[in-house]
Amino acid sequence: MAMMKTPELNDINLNGFWQKCPKSWHRYILIARFDRPIGWWLLILPGWWIITAFGQTFSQIIFLMGVFLIGGMVMRGAGCIINDMWDRNIDKKIARTAQRPLADGTMTFLQAATFLLFLGALGGIALLQLPVLAWGVGLASLPLIILYPLAKRVTYFPQFVLGLTFSWAVPTAYAALYPTLGEPPLLSSIMLIYAGSVAWVFGYDTIYAIQDLKDDAITGVKSSALGLGQFVQYGVAISYILALSCWGFGFWLAFGYGVWMVGVMLAALHFLWQITQIDRENPIGARALFISNRDAGLLLTAGFLMQHLLG
Repeated sequence: MAMMKTPELNDINLNGFWQKCPKSWHRYILIARFDRPIGWWLLILPGWWIITAFGQTFSQIIFLMGVFLIGGMVMRGAGCIINDMWDRNIDKKIARTAQRPLADGTMTFLQAATFLLFLGALGGIALLQLPVLAWGVGLASLPLIILYPLAKRVTYFPQFVLGLTFSWAVPTAYAALYPTLGEPPLLSSIMLIYAGSVAWVFGYDTIYAIQDLKDDAITGVKSSALGLGQFVQYGVAISYILALSCWGFGFWLAFGYGVWMVGVMLAALHFLWQITQIDRENPIGARALFISNRDAGLLLTAGFLMQHLLG
């Protein structure tokens, strides 16, 4: 039976600037998801929280935010390529992903591997701008990047593995700042912030997985949206509560009470709104809710920047 591809759920839809690039570039743009910035936003934001919260000078904060932005863009692209290399046969069976370059044959496996090496080199250049300690911490995330696509084949909660991966900017940013800190903040504080980020990723990617509920059930791909079933709204709520609790306690251990709390409270209100809007029968709405997590992350970043500027 032919597979229906609704335009709203189609993963391939170049618009604006990206559409004007040479057509020979399109398959590379698409496989790295450069046209979908939400992925790298969500990857770099946990690092930005650490940089803006613990950075010593405004110039240092801006420089490191820029390095993490570039590194996050290319490494997210590399992660997408690895994901598509693992999933190229599964993607053919899912409406949202069937037109990805490896799935529809517009890109060969060798071309994807070569582009992966290129992006890896760019990521390495970005990493070289950081202290040596950050190199090791950043490179330690590679096994997680490689293993995530396999997790959804063996567990209904691959979002946990994605959380460990997408939160790696927290320890990397801490390692980048560590040499300049006179009295480094408690490691327990950083661990709590990392744990909060893992819970946040679990929550928003569960919402994301609602888009593929029907296709995943057919293809055998596992996700927390499937695993939680009718309780998906409660699962996301618990994840967000854990995230806010870990962030609040972690930053409180480091700074005590302060302006930074405004960002956390605004993010909490945003999460509450998301939870009330979750609908397992509305995949289009699920994508919009997922994308809105960029705003939640930016609210936290703004709170820490205010703390730095007013402190």
